[in-house]
Amino acid sequence: MQFSRRKMLAAGAGVAATAATGGVASASVDHSVSDTALARSLGFTSAHADVNGTSLHYVTGGQGAPLVLLPGWPETWWQFRKIMPALARRYRVIAVDLRGMGGSAKPAGGYDKKTMARDIFELTRRLGHTQVNIAGHDIGAMVAHSFAINHSDATTKVALLDVAHPDESLYQLPLLPKPGEFHLWWFAFNQVRALPEQLITGRSRFLIDYFCDLLLVNPAAISDATRAIYAQAYAKPDAIRAGNAWYQAFNQDIEDQKTYPKVTKPLLGLAAEASFEFFQYVLSTKGTDVRVSKVERSGHFLAEEQPDTVIRALTEFFA
Repeated sequence: MQFSRRKMLAAGAGVAATAATGGVASASVDHSVSDTALARSLGFTSAHADVNGTSLHYVTGGQGAPLVLLPGWPETWWQFRKIMPALARRYRVIAVDLRGMGGSAKPAGGYDKKTMARDIFELTRRLGHTQVNIAGHDIGAMVAHSFAINHSDATTKVALLDVAHPDESLYQLPLLPKPGEFHLWWFAFNQVRALPEQLITGRSRFLIDYFCDLLLVNPAAISDATRAIYAQAYAKPDAIRAGNAWYQAFNQDIEDQKTYPKVTKPLLGLAAEASFEFFQYVLSTKGTDVRVSKVERSGHFLAEEQPDTVIRALTEFFA
């Protein structure tokens, strides 16, 4: 349980198609492909909306009941590329870059998960939806949880992928782990102001490769082309600052969590093998109608490493 607990606490359409299929692109390919081209490669549409004092980028496609997908650090909406087309056969899929992420604005503040949940609520209302299914991964899971609490009437069902909302257990993370323990060192690193921008700007590909190789069972599940897309999204100082701000808001998130009741809407947890037992325990304390499933042969990036399993689980749950 020690390892599980630490881990849980935790150029055009051609390039897009290569990334979506998991292929390896040539190093000579221009990876500064636009969100418009990436969305088009999946049969989706890229757009922006001004909501809650900021601007959000989102990608839509499909028909049916609305299903909102929220990504995590250090990725973008593109992390759902392998599951979006299949889900769009049954749902109106809305994949959103969170406040501070990818094509969305990077304001000075508002990175607590309650404010970010309000962003998503106002976006869904702008799109004409009074009630939505919502699924989030990593930071996106924290926002999805907050959405289900603070906008319960707007929530049909909620799915959390491999991460739960911040609570006081984060204060128990060690600065120096014991030998063999998994170390969430970036939780502390991302608390530091200004220095990460100086260290990572222009070097974000090193960070992306590190986390892909660390947190995947099969590192090839996230291709060279996709890694380049993520690296580009976190290459500039404002993007690094905004991504770190999600972590710097954890103290406020923990205080908010203390006031939250249990989620009363149906709640699904999908967890990697290493985090399953702890995730199952945590979610049992945070909802009244909870089911948790293990995603076999997967690390943290579930939708990229085992997309068929995630598609099946989400389709069955949101049906």
